[in-house]
Amino acid sequence: MRNFDLAPLYRATVGFDQIADLMDRVLTDTATTPSYPPYNIEKTAEDAWRISIAVAGFSEDDLSVEVRENALFVSARKAAEDENKTYLHRGIANRAFERRFALADHVHVTGASHVNGMLHIDLVREVPEALKPRRIAIAAGDTLEGKAVETNSVN
Repeated sequence: MRNFDLAPLYRATVGFDQIADLMDRVLTDTATTPSYPPYNIEKTAEDAWRISIAVAGFSEDDLSVEVRENALFVSARKAAEDENKTYLHRGIANRAFERRFALADHVHVTGASHVNGMLHIDLVREVPEALKPRRIAIAAGDTLEGKAVETNSVN
């Protein structure tokens, strides 16, 4: 696997740390990336997504969904098991886990549901009005003196 040095990017840019960190995370060895539990990321609309995680065997009380520092953290801790059980075969993995998903700016969690062993987390991008593109009306001649220019939202 190739190793890329991102130090020149850090030295030559200001305020783009998130992009460099994202590239750094993507370029690291993926062999150490955990595969449990399996999950899907589905695009449900232009600015909406759903993350579905297979959490069979976990109840709502065992699961935790948190958003902090532009990241979504999903974790599960199983309550202590009954030690009186004797298993002949144990193939169901009810081990604890933590999954982290990086969220882009203005992406918010709108809800989470636990149905039939699947944890569904709905996300939506809500760009503030101040950051949306605006169309500026062009006035003819010297009509800008003492008058406010009207703006219309593009969206």
